[in-house]
Amino acid sequence: MNIQRFTAPTSREAMAKARHTFGDSAVILSTRSTDGGFEVMAAAEESLAPVASPTPQAVRAERAQPARGRSAPATTPESVESDTETLAMSTLSFQEYVRERMLRKRRAEQAGETAQADTAPAPAPAEPRRAAPRAEPIQIPVQRFNAPPVPTPMPAPIRTRPVVNASWEDSQPAPRLGERADNSVAVELSALKEMIEERFNTLAWLGSSKQNPIQSGLMLKLIRSGFSPAMARAVLERMPVDATAPEAMRWVMDVLSRNLRTAGPGAGLCDEGGVVTLIGATGVGKTTTAAKLAAQCVKQYGPASVGMITLDTYRVSGYEQLRAYGRMLGVVAHLAHDRAALKDLLSLLANKRMVIVDTAGLGQRDQRIQDMLDVLDMPKVKKTLVLNASSHGDTLDDVLTAFKANTLHGVVLSKVDEAVKLGPALDALIRHQVVLRGVANGQRVPEDWQNPEASALVRVSMGTDGKSAFDPQSTDMGFYFAQASSLGLDLGASHV
Repeated sequence: MNIQRFTAPTSREAMAKARHTFGDSAVILSTRSTDGGFEVMAAAEESLAPVASPTPQAVRAERAQPARGRSAPATTPESVESDTETLAMSTLSFQEYVRERMLRKRRAEQAGETAQADTAPAPAPAEPRRAAPRAEPIQIPVQRFNAPPVPTPMPAPIRTRPVVNASWEDSQPAPRLGERADNSVAVELSALKEMIEERFNTLAWLGSSKQNPIQSGLMLKLIRSGFSPAMARAVLERMPVDATAPEAMRWVMDVLSRNLRTAGPGAGLCDEGGVVTLIGATGVGKTTTAAKLAAQCVKQYGPASVGMITLDTYRVSGYEQLRAYGRMLGVVAHLAHDRAALKDLLSLLANKRMVIVDTAGLGQRDQRIQDMLDVLDMPKVKKTLVLNASSHGDTLDDVLTAFKANTLHGVVLSKVDEAVKLGPALDALIRHQVVLRGVANGQRVPEDWQNPEASALVRVSMGTDGKSAFDPQSTDMGFYFAQASSLGLDLGASHV
């Protein structure tokens, strides 16, 4: 057995000498600190092939032997073979112990008993920390076995951890456990960073609002008008600091008007013509809106320029209602039961300037919405969503998401006369960046219809009295200061 001793000032240098001599097959047998530096005993892996891992029965038998039955260690080794007799534990047995300990710890973690895994019994050489003479190494009897080598795969021998030096750098957890711990720590640190940033932003906003009463008053005004806290803060964070109260109010209204997308003059639904389908939730006024659009087109271009189709086969008397409006205007209303019938009717009415398709009302969480959108997925068909202006802001967001706002030709805002606050509707339109094509503010056909004007709608939304029981007070504004998200607002130069 070829065993050599290497001495160096540090453990790294001693390990490097052993690796240089024996190569990647070097096996560290023992380490200790001496007066001359750090001593390492190593051997080639091939010379340790006859040595096998000890069985638990052999380890217990070895522990049970009386002290007098063991050979006394020699104080001065006479040869390399005598040094081998002083080894604390063979490398193969130590590797087997490490594998068994990691397996027990992994099982204990899965069973929720991590604390018990740490109390596993230590290996046989449990006395290296006792005080010993400086000149003599710590010696534990060697366990020899004549059994053939264990055919299980072993890790690289150079990575084994010495028993007598617990502060060595390689005494680290298994890589997979270390990566898992690093990931959990990184997640916790990221969450802590976000929480600290949010708290500091809140404190900074509260401090600036106290120093700038104009900004604080406008924040309260926007919240009372129905705009979301995120929208209000995103606008006010970029407000000029030297603006007076009237200038700041005009600046805020100008920013909101510029970000509210509306159809320009001469670009309304009636002016554009084509096939317009009205979709939306139940009870938002789609049939009445269809009658208003038809009446405008009849007024400008005559009854022969308009065609009316309904897909509403669910609602009782839905088709009769559209036929009644058609008779008033001199227009024939048709009923389509499926996609094929709709295509035939569109081909029949292809010479009309404007064809209005009314659909059945479906709640924003109805599973049939996608089926209806598939039926309407045809070339040159303009899907227009009808929104109830008096709905809650969360409901409007849900409706715009369910009906896929990014695929819409535009939006018609209905029941404006019933809305106490227009802020939630304008807020949703700004955040989803959909084009407002028309405003319906009553039940009269066709009088209660207006072309959208952004500045007028913003001015109406900011004119709320603020006497509702749901309006916040100035002392409640601290609860609204959440982290502002990027809304993609156009905050360019305003006409202050």
